[in-house]
Amino acid sequence: MTLLFIRIFFLVLSGAVGFLIGNVYNRELLGIFIALVGGSLLILLEITMKRVSVRGLSSVVFGLLFGVIMAKLVADTIALIPLHDSILSAVRVVLTLIFSYLGAVIALRGKDEFNLIIPYVRFRRTDLKDGVVVLDTSAIIDSRVFDIYRTHFLSGRLVVPRFVLHELQRLADSEDDLKRQRGRRGMEILRTMQKDTNMDIRIHEDELQSEEGGVDLKLVKLSKMMEARLCTTDFNLGRMASIQGVDVVNVNDLVNAVKPVVFSGEELDILIVKEGKEESQGVGYLEDGTMVVVTEGRRHFGQRVKVSVTSVLQTQAGRMIFAKMGGR
Repeated sequence: MTLLFIRIFFLVLSGAVGFLIGNVYNRELLGIFIALVGGSLLILLEITMKRVSVRGLSSVVFGLLFGVIMAKLVADTIALIPLHDSILSAVRVVLTLIFSYLGAVIALRGKDEFNLIIPYVRFRRTDLKDGVVVLDTSAIIDSRVFDIYRTHFLSGRLVVPRFVLHELQRLADSEDDLKRQRGRRGMEILRTMQKDTNMDIRIHEDELQSEEGGVDLKLVKLSKMMEARLCTTDFNLGRMASIQGVDVVNVNDLVNAVKPVVFSGEELDILIVKEGKEESQGVGYLEDGTMVVVTEGRRHFGQRVKVSVTSVLQTQAGRMIFAKMGGR
């Protein structure tokens, strides 16, 4: 509504200015008409430029200034050669056009590294105490992020890049049923998070230039630019980001960290739900999802039995418990 009011107010002012100018030449109606048409065209131009970011605009301005300075330096050097004034003037104009164009294009292509203006970080709000957390597609689809944030174990401003939204949209439009369900689930969770007034979540509008590696490399690059933490459930993405110096928040790591500690010799009550890889093994799960491999448990398939823990194996994917039938 504020933007609409500004546009209407601009058209009213344009009409008033057109009336005043037309009154000088006794063409009030013509002046109002020309002013309104010109104002409308300007508003249409502004609407078509809505995808232009402040950082991109500032990059272009910086490139133009750099190009003008370089053109002046080169032109002043050429001016040391005895040339006719008309030729020297033409050279100055040509050099200014060339260097201004090259400066603007190069600056726009490199706007991702142009740190004059970076949202949420360079001009950080005073109440933004815990920094920024960038969410990837897997973290959004995993609804645990929503619950963890509401319990204040994860704090700061949550940022969803525009290219992550595009990936969710591609998943939601996929012909594969599983991918389509994941994409729609992610869109629904994101909509729920935006409606929650207790969550500080924003959409990062700038699109990083495409490169090999796709969304993962863009996420790492954006996190480094914004000095943000990267929240993901993708183990490979988290490892790649960590290698490049990005702080990673993996929900699975948090879940594994808060799982109850199980010691060797402890007794557990387990439901054998499937067969193991070995001939006599059965497999069950604790309430937190931890896999329990039971020796001689295959013949108790579908039964709830008491087992004794023999060893606990901690892997990169989580924790695995090995047990044997019976108590101590």
